[in-house]
Amino acid sequence: MDTAFASHRTPAGMIYICESAGKIIHIGFERTAANESSTPLIEKTKKQLDEYFAGKRKEFDLPYTVLGSDLQKDVCDALTKIPYGGTRTYKEIAAAVGRPTAVRAVATAIGRNPIAIVIPCHRVIGSDGNMRGFAGGIPFKEYLLSVEKWIPRKK
Repeated sequence: MDTAFASHRTPAGMIYICESAGKIIHIGFERTAANESSTPLIEKTKKQLDEYFAGKRKEFDLPYTVLGSDLQKDVCDALTKIPYGGTRTYKEIAAAVGRPTAVRAVATAIGRNPIAIVIPCHRVIGSDGNMRGFAGGIPFKEYLLSVEKWIPRKK
């Protein structure tokens, strides 16, 4: 299986994109390979991410595959249903995947989202309206939400 990897600088920080077999398999914040290469799909991904950061794209049109457990795949599917500019709590996502008492397991699956930004785990917040963990760091998460014009809940 051929795999291509590239880094991409965004206004919020560096991200890394990985493609395999014609699908995006990873967008993350940690370096995932030493040798960079590019493909038409990686270039399309960079272009769509740039459009997103410029406020010109609300949805992504990219082929991807989630590599992970059934729970992780279900959670990622639920994350894609959170509308642009909206948020959900970890508890709401747990309920959406039919595991209302498994909030911690669902939170772990969210934290392992292999395709950040495109699968919008940044739209998940604590029940109290506060930011919770994010692989790219809370400032990156807050930046993504600001791109979407999200307004934090008042306490």
